[in-house]
Amino acid sequence: MNRTAVAAFTVAGWSGFYVMLVELLSSRILAPYFGSSIYVWGAIIFIFMLGLAIGYLLGGLYSRHDATLRRLCVLQAASALATLPTVVWGDQVSGWLFDTGMDVRYGSLAACMALFFIPTAFAGMVSPYAVRLVIKDRETSGRTAGYLYFVSTLGSSAGTLLTSFYFVLWWDVNHIFAGAIAVSLALCAAVALTVGGKRSEIA
Repeated sequence: MNRTAVAAFTVAGWSGFYVMLVELLSSRILAPYFGSSIYVWGAIIFIFMLGLAIGYLLGGLYSRHDATLRRLCVLQAASALATLPTVVWGDQVSGWLFDTGMDVRYGSLAACMALFFIPTAFAGMVSPYAVRLVIKDRETSGRTAGYLYFVSTLGSSAGTLLTSFYFVLWWDVNHIFAGAIAVSLALCAAVALTVGGKRSEIA
């Protein structure tokens, strides 16, 4: 496996880890205002699934135009940076929506949309864009895509377990967010500076 593929797999795996970390922590931000009922979890899952679906679509379209590792890193960095408003204003947005007296279903849905849709959509763009970078020919494209989605989903599994079993016990929510954002930016910078100019090998 060449350096381009290793870098793309690494970014995709971290992206899967990151999006599940954010999804689990979103419940901690919403719970003080809207609780943790099935309505709230339904709103969380809906917004994250919608964000990923839109991201997959946009990532596939974007990958058609001169795909490079540097641009892949920009997508993941954008997902991380788009999470910063949640760290800064998450409580204020949730509190304001709660104070409007809106039904808990629609209040939690609106809070999720405002805080998490954009970072999730950027994260969703990563995997289809990474697929474009790692395929070498059409004959092996399906197998390679399967490997990449395996790595991305494995990252999601690790993010789910580590966040729910350990991170929330060791640090508060904003510290976890800050650490994950920092790791995202550091990883993207390292990849962009070392092999960031590499392009897709398939026409």
